[in-house]
Amino acid sequence: MNIDIVPYRPDHAAAWVALNEHWILEGGYVLEAKDRLVLDDPEGAVLAKGGVIFMVERDGESIGCCSLMRMPDGGYEVGKMAVAASANGLGLGHRLLEACEDHARGAGALRLYLETNTSQTHAIALYRRFGFVDLPPQPTPYARCNCWMEKRL
Repeated sequence: MNIDIVPYRPDHAAAWVALNEHWILEGGYVLEAKDRLVLDDPEGAVLAKGGVIFMVERDGESIGCCSLMRMPDGGYEVGKMAVAASANGLGLGHRLLEACEDHARGAGALRLYLETNTSQTHAIALYRRFGFVDLPPQPTPYARCNCWMEKRL
C-alpha cells in the first residue's frame, strides 16, 4: 500500500468535491456559498490566489485532501481538510497538516489559521496536538464556524 501526499491536479476535481461534501453534509451542516466557490473552482478560488491543495492518494485513489489559502497578512488558512472514512486511523490528518506547515514555512508565513465548529471534536484534538491554539471570534463567511485557531510559525 502506497500513500502519497501530492499537489492537486485537475483529475482530482471529483474527489475534491466528494470528500468535502461528505464531511460537510455528514456533519449536519449545509453547503454554503463559500463552500461552493472553493469546491467548484479550486483553481480560481485557491490556486490562482497563491494557495495550494494537497491530495492524499492511496494506490492512486484519492482518500484525503486539504487546502491552504493565502491570507492578506501573509499567513495561510488551512481549510477543506477531509479524509475518507476508509482511511481513518492512518495519521493522514497529521500528515496533511505537516504538508501545510512545510509549505507555509517555505513561503515565509508567520502563522497557520483555521476555522471550525466545536462539534468537530476529533479535528480540534488533532489541531491542538499539532500546536494550534484558540483565538477569539474572527470575521468569517461561514455560518457553521464557532471556533477559530492559529499556530504561530
